[in-house]
Amino acid sequence: MMRKKRVLVVGGTGYLGQHVLQGFSEIQATTLCDLALTHHSNPPPPALLTAFPHLLSFHVDLKTGQGFQAISQTFGPPDVVINCAALSVPRACEMDPAAAMSVNVPSSLVNWLLSLEESNSLLIQLSTDQVYEGAKSFYKEDDETVPVNVYGKSKVAAEQFISEKCSNFAILRSSIIFGPQTVSPVPKSLPIQWIDGVLSKGNASEFFHDEFRCPVYVKDVVAAILALSKRWISDGKQTRLLLNVGGPDRVSRLHMAETVADIRGYNPSLIKSVSASTVDRGVKSPADISMDITKLVQTLAVTPTSFRDGVRLTLSTEVKS
Repeated sequence: MMRKKRVLVVGGTGYLGQHVLQGFSEIQATTLCDLALTHHSNPPPPALLTAFPHLLSFHVDLKTGQGFQAISQTFGPPDVVINCAALSVPRACEMDPAAAMSVNVPSSLVNWLLSLEESNSLLIQLSTDQVYEGAKSFYKEDDETVPVNVYGKSKVAAEQFISEKCSNFAILRSSIIFGPQTVSPVPKSLPIQWIDGVLSKGNASEFFHDEFRCPVYVKDVVAAILALSKRWISDGKQTRLLLNVGGPDRVSRLHMAETVADIRGYNPSLIKSVSASTVDRGVKSPADISMDITKLVQTLAVTPTSFRDGVRLTLSTEVKS
């Protein structure tokens, strides 16, 4: 009897990590896979362990690599590894560049995978649209990476490290990920829920009209990860792939807020248009890092959800206060 495939989600207690676990758990019976996660700051909350009762969890320090040996011994060499762990708040990265580099460049993870004799894992690495300079619209994967902040620089360094060391990987440059809350709610602020919360109180708020992104619905990111994983598990063909993973719409922060207001029926006069140049966020932010996602659609046959539909799906899960 063929053994089950092993899927390891690094940073599995975070926002994307929990959605990835949900996606794999829903297809678990058909793809015959065992699931494990790593965590660092906090152990997996009871709600997460209840939702995924067969899930194994491991405490891992990405800076030192401590904890990976326990995965080898208890879980075994993974067939697919999805690295969702990161210091992803640009201002925090700017304040501590050494920490950003030590966590965001997954050297301990890659070195552990290379040390496994029986393993030929597919590594799916989450990168960011912030690797681009932000000087034009609709960046393609082969455009030059000229990050303007430490977060972007750490992710470029991660991409280069993986490309040099690994023979089987997919790097996904994600835009702002939005969608419903997770099984075990994460403490960080979620973009659509935050906008909804501010506008629901009737407070006037400022939103940038000149900073553009291609926000991506979380379940579309999961769909891309599942498609890559299934392909590797079924045909065993190694890949060296780099994909932009954004939504189909180039939107400003102002447009994001206007969409939430329109769907919820809030007064549009609460939304004040301002330039990003008027606010000092303690970190340089690229102006336009919208992405061309043609390669994603063609390679994985994933059709990302429109921004408006994604917002509608997100808000349908939130109780209006």
